[in-house]
Amino acid sequence: MKRKAYQIVFSATLVVVMVAFLSAIFFANVNSSFAASAKKKAPVVARTSAIEHTEAQIKQLQGTLNITEDQKELWDNLTQVMRENAQEMEDLAKERAENTKPMNALEHMKLHKKITEVQLAQMKKLIPAFEEFYDSMSDQQKNITDMVFRTGKYGKSKR
Repeated sequence: MKRKAYQIVFSATLVVVMVAFLSAIFFANVNSSFAASAKKKAPVVARTSAIEHTEAQIKQLQGTLNITEDQKELWDNLTQVMRENAQEMEDLAKERAENTKPMNALEHMKLHKKITEVQLAQMKKLIPAFEEFYDSMSDQQKNITDMVFRTGKYGKSKR
């Protein structure tokens, strides 16, 4: 009988010691990881402004299309619309960033509606200028432009 009681006490003690040991390891790791995460700062993600992105697109297209003198005026009209659209988007982004008040779900939906409406209005301005310029292109320029729009980069697919 004493032997059976000893086995039960020994087993229970062993379980308690193991639980205590594992708990100590777990809580030691948790505390140090929380402390370490509090010291770490999230990496700053560099946001490309709408203006910078548009200028990069203009530069890319200009470098690949070999725009002729006859197309220069149409190209300038197109880039002007692109720059105006980029400035409008940048202003909208600044307005959104300045509104530090947390938005509820309805306000988020209204904001996205406003952004979509602005983008639609911008496309309505951009398409006629682009169409006029596209119609003036040679077949080679059209092929290059089509490829840029399909892949995002001249000759390189994102896939």
